[in-house]
Amino acid sequence: MPSREPNDSDGVRIQDTVRLSAQGLAKVLGDLEARVMRVAWVLGRPASARVVHERVVMEHAVAIHTVITILNKLVEKGLLRREKQDDLLHYEPTLSEDEFRTKASRQVVEGILSFGADAVTASFVDVLAERDPEQFAELARLIEKRMKEQGSR
Repeated sequence: MPSREPNDSDGVRIQDTVRLSAQGLAKVLGDLEARVMRVAWVLGRPASARVVHERVVMEHAVAIHTVITILNKLVEKGLLRREKQDDLLHYEPTLSEDEFRTKASRQVVEGILSFGADAVTASFVDVLAERDPEQFAELARLIEKRMKEQGSR
């Protein structure tokens, strides 16, 4: 059955499902996919499956064949590119971690807004004010900046 993931114009697909109980990137990627992507970003260069596996296995016991399967799934999703170097396939990210977080965050917010913008906005403001007052103040600054930009159009 074909993937139900949206396909952006840049070829990157992020799954529609958000796992609320997962941490960080694993909310929109699988746990192992998130670990593999973190390794790829930390390496910052094309790397063989063996190099990626050596890093992943430091914190999570997994077979190299499983890592290869995950690497290839991430290629299919457009998050990694694969190229042969010295008779070995090497993998590297197509987006920086910040670019991925921005893209994934936007997609999650767009999905959440389908609950109703009023309820979501109020909940977001309340939770942010409770958890991180400094980020709450930054949100106020960003809103003010955007309102000024829209007013000058």
